[in-house]
Amino acid sequence: MTYISFGDAFDWFNKQLFDACLALPLISLQRWRGSYGYFAGERFGTREGTEVVDEIALNPVHFDRPDAQSLSTLVHEMVHLWQHHHGKPSRSGYHNRQWANKMKTLGLQPDNGNGRETGQGVSHHIVPAGPFDRACTELLSQGVEIRYRDIWRQNTPTPPKTRSKYTCAVCGLNMWGKPGVTDLLHCLQPMTEKP
Repeated sequence: MTYISFGDAFDWFNKQLFDACLALPLISLQRWRGSYGYFAGERFGTREGTEVVDEIALNPVHFDRPDAQSLSTLVHEMVHLWQHHHGKPSRSGYHNRQWANKMKTLGLQPDNGNGRETGQGVSHHIVPAGPFDRACTELLSQGVEIRYRDIWRQNTPTPPKTRSKYTCAVCGLNMWGKPGVTDLLHCLQPMTEKP
């Protein structure tokens, strides 16, 4: 197996899926809680002020997923990069219709978890036998892999739970309280603790 750099993976997908129209961004690893990655246009510049580059950040906490999933996050962010320079991007973090349509042409189906393709916090699924799936399969068949995983959190003890969510079975009201409370009532019914 050969470790592939994200720069090499970027070059591969740029040629296979974007007709080599994207400039190489600075690719960083960031532990942004709740996110697989993000794109930031024109985030970095040289000290001399002669060059400005974009950033694609990937969250190494999620590298425990199959390599194709992690690489699909890279391509997801590449679509934001493409849109920033060749399309009409929305506000930061928003996934608009143009972005969703480009994702679909690459074989990545946008999904916010409720079946919507646009909005804040949209992820995606790999379309079997779609353009991304074929390009990624070819890349991985060359024996490359994302070799390193984030183990920092594995060595950090999980702090004890200090509060729990309780829900009324009658009206759906939610409230927070200490774990293990048994005498919470609403609508004359005991509230149930959610795990």
